[in-house]
Amino acid sequence: MFLILGRTVSLSFVHRLTSCCPSTQSKPIVVSSVLIKVGRITSVSVQRFGSASGQNTRTMPERRPFVRLPTDVYPVNYGLYLKPDLIDFTFEGKLEAQVEVTQATNQIVMNCADIDIITASFAPHGGDEINATGFNYQNEDEKVTLSFPSALQKGSGMLKIDFVGELNDKMKGFYRSKYTSPAGEVRFAAVTQFEATDARRAFPCWDEPAIKATFDITLIVPKDRVALSNMNVIDRKPYPEDENLVEVKFATTPIMSTYLVAFVIGEYDHVESQSTDGVTVRVYTPVGKAEQGKFALEVATKTLPFYKDYFSVPYPLPKIDLIAIADFAAGAMENWGLVTYRETALLIDPKNSCSSSKQWVALVVGHELAHQWFGNLVTMEWWTHLWLNEGFASWIEYLCVDHCFPEYDIWTQFVSADYTRALDLDALDSSHPIEVNVGHPSEVDEIFDAISYSKGASVIRMLHNYIGNEDFRKGMNAYLLKFQHKNASTEDLWDCLEQASGKPIAAVMGSWTKQMGFPIIVVDQEQQGDDRILKISQKKFCASGPHNGENCPSWMVPISICTSKDPKCTTLKFLLDKPEDTITVSGVGPDQWVKINPGTVGFYRIQYSSSMLESLLPGIRDLSLQPVDRLGLQNDLFSLSRAGMISTVEVLKLMEAFVNEPNYTVWSDLSCNLGVLSSLLSHTDFHEEIQEFIRDLFTPIGLKLGWDSRAGEGHLDALLRGLVLGKLGKAGHKPTLEEARRRFKDHVEGKQLLPADLRSPVYLTVLKHGDSATLDTMLKLHKQADMQEEKNRIERVLGAISAPDLILKVLSFALSEDVRPQDTVSVIGGVAGSSKQGRKAAWKFVKDNWEELYNRYQGGFLISRLIKLTVDGFAIDKMAAEVKSFFESHPAPAAERTVQQCCENILLNATWLKRDADDIHQYFLHRKAPPV
Repeated sequence: MFLILGRTVSLSFVHRLTSCCPSTQSKPIVVSSVLIKVGRITSVSVQRFGSASGQNTRTMPERRPFVRLPTDVYPVNYGLYLKPDLIDFTFEGKLEAQVEVTQATNQIVMNCADIDIITASFAPHGGDEINATGFNYQNEDEKVTLSFPSALQKGSGMLKIDFVGELNDKMKGFYRSKYTSPAGEVRFAAVTQFEATDARRAFPCWDEPAIKATFDITLIVPKDRVALSNMNVIDRKPYPEDENLVEVKFATTPIMSTYLVAFVIGEYDHVESQSTDGVTVRVYTPVGKAEQGKFALEVATKTLPFYKDYFSVPYPLPKIDLIAIADFAAGAMENWGLVTYRETALLIDPKNSCSSSKQWVALVVGHELAHQWFGNLVTMEWWTHLWLNEGFASWIEYLCVDHCFPEYDIWTQFVSADYTRALDLDALDSSHPIEVNVGHPSEVDEIFDAISYSKGASVIRMLHNYIGNEDFRKGMNAYLLKFQHKNASTEDLWDCLEQASGKPIAAVMGSWTKQMGFPIIVVDQEQQGDDRILKISQKKFCASGPHNGENCPSWMVPISICTSKDPKCTTLKFLLDKPEDTITVSGVGPDQWVKINPGTVGFYRIQYSSSMLESLLPGIRDLSLQPVDRLGLQNDLFSLSRAGMISTVEVLKLMEAFVNEPNYTVWSDLSCNLGVLSSLLSHTDFHEEIQEFIRDLFTPIGLKLGWDSRAGEGHLDALLRGLVLGKLGKAGHKPTLEEARRRFKDHVEGKQLLPADLRSPVYLTVLKHGDSATLDTMLKLHKQADMQEEKNRIERVLGAISAPDLILKVLSFALSEDVRPQDTVSVIGGVAGSSKQGRKAAWKFVKDNWEELYNRYQGGFLISRLIKLTVDGFAIDKMAAEVKSFFESHPAPAAERTVQQCCENILLNATWLKRDADDIHQYFLHRKAPPV
């Protein structure tokens, strides 16, 4: 589905909006994809929750009873006529559906929500029309039962329904999106967002992914508006009843699921091209901004042939449109032939967009176009298999971007953006398996998260590596051909991959998708002549420490090994399918190192014996270890320190070994972990000490990079410069602060505009150390910005301001008319993530404004994101109790699992702080002490 809003947000959630500003609190989310779904939600299953050791239990409310639609009547073709009113925000609709009655019945049960049916009738093929005598709405289940005076007989017929509905302002179903015309006039477009279960808000339908049909869509719209749908326009003529309207008819779609239907009516410009295989590609932009669609157009025209070649299956529609929607809850949505996006996930201004925005757009386009095959052509049978759609698209988007832009080194970034993020979430007691049984569709919302997307992508990456590219592609092709225009389950994919590779795919993957969590691989070694004997064991890794209880789960773990002889080359591969094993690696001398999991592909953490770790650490300083392995080693140790398995001081010492590090993604992951530590230590009286540590660590790379790009630099240099300057500026590095203030002044006065890649770090730095005048200037820049990317860039850093009264001003701004509804979350999150004072103020603000925020997002995934960003950084036991208590009296069913995870994280933070704070303080004091 869509791109979820993510790590910041790269998502996680994700899927996933990324900012141009490297955040210290969360990974730069790419939620792939982010980043998740708008909607209603109920409860989740029983999870361990409570103390950091996870001994307490909490029983969640019972799941709502749910029955899927009856199968006695099903649609073959929907003839759909819609006439939206962009002034009164209503629409009139007429449905003429060809249906098949499989057994005699005197009622038809369909999905229907927020729609009033005026009349309904059924005409059997060759027979007389029968008018429905009653419409019984089951609002709780979003169903309607049409009753007929006599039984509808087995066979085909035509169901006709006239209905009316509302163009809502909730960013779901058929809704209105507000924009400003180039002349400054406020106007509205009518747009759709149907995944997971909101097609039923636009027309009565069988709104389940397995009930596929073809669609003939006709829109009656103002003649000066653009009208788009899944297929190409085949007729456009004046509407007889009103000369200001036109009737736009679209070609018949392939057989497809309701959640992929889409239509848009509004004012847009577009740029157009053709892919090498003859598909018309258009990117629709706000009026006057066609230029900003060119980058996405270039990516899309390269991507379609790439997927056609990869899957050996052509794109099945004659055209594809990509369109930027002003008000949009997710990152993007893969509607077949008409993909909808947030403006920031599609539009690139050559002068004002930063490098990370370009990368984000490339990933989102790659993600959504992958769904045209994997999701749209072959669709999951039920939402239980959602992870397959999202995990697969979140993996292959990287494959696609690596093909289009090899200079992005995107697979290393995958490890920081998706893989480590998924490990962090999946180590919690309140995680969930990748594959979750979903009953009531309202439960779908809670699984649009980093487990479905990022862990899903990570285990598919591991599977691809285990099978090998050739057999993987062969299996994918067999799967798409066998199930095209149909529905499939996870097991169907495993069968095809098993047949192609001859490997036990179902058995291996079942251990990763059907149970939550992952193993920690514990390794020790012994030298025997020229052989290295490795003793390797697995146990479940928990954020509170290793699982030492009874019934420890185990996994079928693909293990690979490399040595210092050739760090890029895998020496040995085997499948660890039991709790422990002993492996011999031949031809390894006593002075050589052995590394498990080269490329950081296996979804597990590693704990080396002290001698093995000692031998690997020089590979960080001399860069003989690959960047992705330097990153993985540091990230594993950081995670072990949080779990209390090693001292945090050991990780700080390791971080100092990165002084020569040249790689952007390695620095990004270090930065993220230091951000977590900085947030933790904000609860102590030595917070300034870690700022000094950050300044010391980042100053050499900052001096090396300087402020201005040099000839021959590329994409990754731009990302690294922004990251480093932002980190130094936030930590109070005086030369960085002075230079940032100077450049900011020139920018505001129009003397020298800041390059896009420097805006986030400069804005962040001047705000962090700024006053009310700085904030007023920044808000003025926000008001003047013509581009949503620039507005978002400013919104994400406003929370850096320090004075308590200004923090409150930023929080009020978050709910003002100046901030788009979907972006309020990042303003509040930015406040919570910037300081201890900000966190307290943001939490109070969310509690005080809960009703408005909850109503705004209708209990959808943005509520989960808001809660996570606001409270995850607390580190006091009583705060976990306060958060738990608040949500018991203010239920947010869509976010129940998020609330559990946040409470668990708060308790883990509190335990970590109690355990390691004194040692960390001593380490910082010792660093500063003059040598004796």
